[in-house]
Amino acid sequence: MKFRPLHDRVVIRRLDSEEKTAGGIIIPDAAKEKPSEGEVVAVGPGGYNEDGDERIALDVKAGDKVLFGKWSGTEIKIDGEDLLIMKESDIMGIIEA
Repeated sequence: MKFRPLHDRVVIRRLDSEEKTAGGIIIPDAAKEKPSEGEVVAVGPGGYNEDGDERIALDVKAGDKVLFGKWSGTEIKIDGEDLLIMKESDIMGIIEA
């Protein structure tokens, strides 16, 4: 990917949601909610502190699985792939295996 986010922004690839319910009912695409779980694709170098003389590193890194708000981020298309770009503060947490 030839895109590098700036400051405290993060690029996320949504993870696919379940196609069936627990009871085995298949959910059509039109009825699916957009997943609020994704994988971090790229991160910016971090924002600056209040004095503007030191960068604050981000807590997430490429490859992390994260949870974010339903309406968080801006949808973008890079190399034909639908991705999200959002600030690190829009991420609620990292999913640890």
